[in-house]
Amino acid sequence: MTDYRKKLGFEPDSNAKLRDFDPAYHGKHESHKDALPEIEAALRKMDELQYVMYAEKKHSLLIVLQGLDAGGKDGVVRHVITGMNPAGCRVVGFKQPTVEELEHDFLWRVHPHVPAKGDVGIFNRSHYEDVLVARVHDLVPKNVWSGRYDLINDFEKLLVKQNGTTILKFFLYISKKEQLKRFKQRLDDPARQWKISNSNYKEREYWDDYIEAFEDMLRKTSTKHAPWYVIPSNHKWFRNLAISQIIVRTLDELGMSTPKPTIDMAEIRREYHEAEEEEADPKTSKRSPADETDVPCLIGAKP
Repeated sequence: MTDYRKKLGFEPDSNAKLRDFDPAYHGKHESHKDALPEIEAALRKMDELQYVMYAEKKHSLLIVLQGLDAGGKDGVVRHVITGMNPAGCRVVGFKQPTVEELEHDFLWRVHPHVPAKGDVGIFNRSHYEDVLVARVHDLVPKNVWSGRYDLINDFEKLLVKQNGTTILKFFLYISKKEQLKRFKQRLDDPARQWKISNSNYKEREYWDDYIEAFEDMLRKTSTKHAPWYVIPSNHKWFRNLAISQIIVRTLDELGMSTPKPTIDMAEIRREYHEAEEEEADPKTSKRSPADETDVPCLIGAKP
């Protein structure tokens, strides 16, 4: 089985360009049908590993999703992340900063949403918007956004070293032609028309600027402790396969194990068997009559 971490990882300090990656790449599989057994197996394994992580509470997982409009961030949340128990997951979307958020440093709004030990956090867009949108639209001077790369690296290192967080960052890479195709699907499908925005086409005019910004982001913030993966996403099914496999392989290498019970199992078993016997034959119950009146009935009681 292909290790997509090696195939799709953006090496730290790499001088690679996005043109070195084929957004239409789909590995050995030719169709969703061919890939489906591997996708389903990965999702089942992901569920198992998340269960152990939740029980062990020594590690946490932060998944960062970035990409151009229609790149498939919502699709990953729907088709991949739902392979986990939602009780231990939290999806956070970072949109335009509020007035209050703008009054603080750019990471202020992010830190409260990082996952606690045992949990999974998913950022649908993230702190990286502050070196992407802020850069492309000149929202802050160059000396401001260019200084944020080091701050982001330090922030992520803090999460890894101090909180046991594993960080996986996925750049969902689609071609310009594929993006326009997906815009048309939204126009033609009434169920998707709510996703149409004037900004989609306006942002498309900045395609080359965004590609340059993404390349700098990848080069300067893909680190050993928080790697970036360039996920070819023209084929949605391959996107799901690659991301689910990367998550599974990464979690599997953490060497997690279900914790041993901290209670007296012999005592708990004794109580269970007593309860089971009482359920089968209440007359054999070892409970005292007083046990039945431990909680007084207050109906009609006077104050």
